[in-house]
Amino acid sequence: MILSPALTSLCIHKLIRKQTVLLSAGDAVSVVPIVKDGLIKVFTRYEDRELFLYHIQPGESCIMSFAACMRRGVSQVYAVTEVDTECWLLPADHLPTWLASDPDGYARFLELYNKRYTELLDTIHGLLFKRLDERILTHIRQKSTTLAQNPLVMSHRQIADEVGTSREVVTRILQKLQADGDVSLQDHGIFVRFPVT
Repeated sequence: MILSPALTSLCIHKLIRKQTVLLSAGDAVSVVPIVKDGLIKVFTRYEDRELFLYHIQPGESCIMSFAACMRRGVSQVYAVTEVDTECWLLPADHLPTWLASDPDGYARFLELYNKRYTELLDTIHGLLFKRLDERILTHIRQKSTTLAQNPLVMSHRQIADEVGTSREVVTRILQKLQADGDVSLQDHGIFVRFPVT
């Protein structure tokens, strides 16, 4: 998404530290974040389980926040910065002004909505039809690529939280993936091997 002058003139510019909780389920949504630099993780939680939904990367926004602001509702998701993040925050009160003045920007939000919807369908497909070892390998490969980290610095607990399972199960599966040659478990992280294309 390219930020237009019409949009940035309505936004608040903010630098947000790593691991800052931006939003929790049930919170009133007062702004729509647009990431300029950094990364925000969006996830849902049920009882003691967490399920990763998507990342908001530079040039992207949160469609869940956008939808909640449009209906003056509350958040159904959690959002946490994964690294120090620079954002533009569009106040909910300015959404109608922006939509009226920037139809191309609104079209870009609709494209992003379509992308997120496809990602959510992929997540559901993975939950229903993929084995857990496949889901974990796919997840850590995507995470390694998104964070540009290899080895990936991520605890077994963090992986378990993001894929919705227990730490013990993740540890067993990572050991299996290492035996299969897909990863190498190292003191400073998980070295992820990617298929040669």
